[in-house]
Formats: sequence, C-alpha cells, structure tokens
Amino acid sequence: MDAPTEPPPRQRRGLLIVLSSPSGAGKTTISRRLLEADPDIAMSVSATTRPKRPGEVEGRDYIFVDDAAFQRMIDGSEFVEWAPVFGYRYGTPKGAVKQALRDGRDILFDIDWQGTQQLKAAMGEDLVSIFLLPPSMEELERRLRARGTDSDSVISDRMTRAAAEISHWPEYEYVLVNHDVETCLQQVRAIVAAERLKKDRQTNLVASVRALTGQ
Repeated sequence: MDAPTEPPPRQRRGLLIVLSSPSGAGKTTISRRLLEADPDIAMSVSATTRPKRPGEVEGRDYIFVDDAAFQRMIDGSEFVEWAPVFGYRYGTPKGAVKQALRDGRDILFDIDWQGTQQLKAAMGEDLVSIFLLPPSMEELERRLRARGTDSDSVISDRMTRAAAEISHWPEYEYVLVNHDVETCLQQVRAIVAAERLKKDRQTNLVASVRALTGQ
C-alpha cells in the first residue's frame, strides 16, 4: 500500500494591522509590546518630508524624501495612504506593502482614522483595524498629565482632538478598552492569531484539502 500523501505546507497572505487611538490611550506602548512579542510582525516604514532626527536610520525609521519627491510619489499613485501631519507629509509606499502581503509577512501601522480609511479603500481585504479606547476621559487626561511633557494648553488641545478621534470608533473592526496594558496586549494578539487563520488568507488551503482527500 502506498504511503499517504503528505499535504503541502499551508501558506497565507500577510496582514495589515492598524492600531489607532487618541494620544494617551496606549497605542504606542501596545505597538511596541506587540512587535517585541511577535517576530512575524514588522512596523510599517513610511516616507516622510520631515528632516531626519539624530539616531534615526534611513529605511528603518523612515524613508526621508524632499517635498518634490513626495509629490512625485503622490502623482504616481505610489502610496496606499498619506497625510499631512504638523507641517510635514507622511505616506506608506504601495510597493513594499504589496510585496509583504505576497510574502505572508504582517505589517503594523500606527495611523489615525483618516489613514485607516485610505488604507481600507486601497487594501481592504487584507486590513485588520483595531481602535483602542481609554477607560474614561478623566483617565485619559490623567495619563497625559503623568507624562510631564506637555503644558496645560497642549493637554487641552489633545483632549479636544481625542474626542474627535474617538467619534470614529464605529469605522473599525475591533474596539478595545485599554484598562490594563497586559490584558489589552493579549486581546490584540488574540485578534491577530484569529485573523491569520481565516480561510480566505490560507493561499494553499485548496491544495491542502485536495491532498488530504485525494480529490
């Protein structure tokens, strides 16, 4: 009797994981911890017109370009999303994203609701969008003040912006309340694990099933 045929190894498309939140709700901390915990996730590298800061590395932190080059990239439809931020422009190059998806690599995006909408329009089927809420506006303000880096006027401005950003929570697939960093991180990791297993992302699933059933 012939030995049973081994099914081919499963393969999958990558994920585009978006984490959004108002400032102070924990997005940066959760993003950093997620990257540390999961080597299969890499941070998205954006192109920017912002000058390079000390210690930043070209191609690792950002792709640094001038205004003319950035505009040429816009005109050539080379971004999946881009936006002006505090006088500079930031954008995610389309080619790198598409290649990562084909290679089965996951990319993490730290972008706001506007960038998420652009990314959804361009790459919707591969997008996993997660919005982090603070436990309360009072707790959000406490966290902002605990940083000790912003003046009262800046904190007031951040709180106003936070209310506007929070109003977009229904546009996200997943909404988590960040009561505790560890719990929130585990919830995010559970979402990522489940999304990786969806049958639509298993590119070799049909061949695997046929090998199992001999059909």
